Amino acid sequence: MVVVTALALMQSLTVEALPETKELDPVPMVTIPAGEFLMGNPEGKGRDDERPQRSVHLDEFAIDQVEVTNERYMAFVKSIGHRTPPNPYGAGPLQSIKGIEQLPVVQTTWYDAKAYCSWTKKRLPTEAEWEKAARGTDGRLYPWGNEPPTAKRANFDREWEDEHTLHAVGSLPDGDSPYEVKDMAGNAREWVSDWYDADYYHHAPDRNPQGPDKKGVVRSIRGGSWHSPATDITTSARGRGGFALQTHGTGFRCVRGLEAAIRKK
Repeated sequence: MVVVTALALMQSLTVEALPETKELDPVPMVTIPAGEFLMGNPEGKGRDDERPQRSVHLDEFAIDQVEVTNERYMAFVKSIGHRTPPNPYGAGPLQSIKGIEQLPVVQTTWYDAKAYCSWTKKRLPTEAEWEKAARGTDGRLYPWGNEPPTAKRANFDREWEDEHTLHAVGSLPDGDSPYEVKDMAGNAREWVSDWYDADYYHHAPDRNPQGPDKKGVVRSIRGGSWHSPATDITTSARGRGGFALQTHGTGFRCVRGLEAAIRKK
């Protein structure tokens, strides 16, 4: 089996492109069709905040096929003068470290992630959008299915080894979701737009849920990281963090709704 490099991934993927758009962030995007999927876990499985399992309908949307990389994030920093994330790999500014361009950017706050997605004329995914892109419609435990994770499927349960810890985006194709969205288990955790509420699934709408209405200081994070155990990289596992949280395991990707794409034609 041929392993696709991150560079080849960016140049040759035949993912459906959104037509006639001038992209500031020319990353492949995957269209997730409208329809229902199983969100959360049934009684007796997973954690309390993942229950009850329910059928949720989502409108069509497109999601970045890979996590935002250091290279793409630094283009954003250069374009608008946004602050540079702290360097988790050693001394000096992040841009001084060579060989990390295709690693997912980390040490980003929720505000940083939101600002980047806004700059690209996209937005952060909702928890529901993220979960459907990760698991498809069959309620699978991991993006690739129900088999346990391995080093060929996900970057997880590791100790920090500086620039050798995170993997280049898209470099573990055996871990792809049913829609061929990459790295949705492990590598970098991902910010989503929703406020976090442990009881939200008990009263959430079953069509295009946007997260709880109540305000707070904690947002949801999905997907687990390079340090997470297998139980934290499932498609239904819910993490959380404050707005200003910056860790060397948290990054993000962006989405675009179908209506936004149509308006750009």
